[in-house]
Amino acid sequence: MSTATTTEAQELAPVSADSLAALLVSGDRPRRPGALAASLTFGWRAVLKIKHVPEQLFDVTAFPIMMVLMYTYLFGGALAGSPDQYIQYLLPGILVMSVVMITMYTGISVNTDIEKGVFDRFRTLPIWRPAVMVGYLLGDALRYTIASAVMLAVGLIMGFRPGGGVLGVLAGVAVLLVFAFAFSWIWTMFGLLLRTEKSVMGVSMMVIFPLTFLSDIFVEPTTMPGWLQAFVNNNPVTHVASAVRGLMAGDWSDGAVLWSLGWAAALIAVFGPVTMRLYNRK
Repeated sequence: MSTATTTEAQELAPVSADSLAALLVSGDRPRRPGALAASLTFGWRAVLKIKHVPEQLFDVTAFPIMMVLMYTYLFGGALAGSPDQYIQYLLPGILVMSVVMITMYTGISVNTDIEKGVFDRFRTLPIWRPAVMVGYLLGDALRYTIASAVMLAVGLIMGFRPGGGVLGVLAGVAVLLVFAFAFSWIWTMFGLLLRTEKSVMGVSMMVIFPLTFLSDIFVEPTTMPGWLQAFVNNNPVTHVASAVRGLMAGDWSDGAVLWSLGWAAALIAVFGPVTMRLYNRK
């Protein structure tokens, strides 16, 4: 028994560095993925999560439909004389409100992956470091597009008629998606900074509600007190809602478009580096 064990150990013991390397490295190492490829891969991961948990689409389908139906038929007669007239003003604003509100789920997804330990694995990969964050935002862009399509379909059924035609509608949605992509960087920062997803949701709602309700989404600022107009007229959500409303109406010269793109650039410039600093130190 002892002799057989000793003989077997002697046969297995001699392992050279060259033979071990030959076992571990069977060929050339794959090329390191570029920034775009890595970002698209993580974006596809976010899309697959929606595929396997389709309940995530509830907030981009049922919620927007409920919002447009409720506000149009409850307040349309009082604010504009009839629901048909009010929906021409309201729908672009509700579209902006719905998309801006669902951007907070980006931060919740980031926080959930941190709690599960997935980020520990991502940090060891030889990839472009911001690819993980950009992938979250690219995946959520699909959710924003679905929300926009659902809202516009319901609006057309209810009588919304954009004067800018198809081109104006597409331009308005494009401006909204750019702003939503930039705005989501705020929530990635909170997702890395806060400890639980409930904390992320609570802080997000505290920021989103004042920005969306204290804007021109529901009524024109001219009907508000002067001190409130000062805030509303400088609110980034007001600029985006005005830009989307103007483009869908066929007004391409509205300065709100430039304001919206400027806000988007500023949000990325401020919160992008902060998010990546937190990600590298997490």
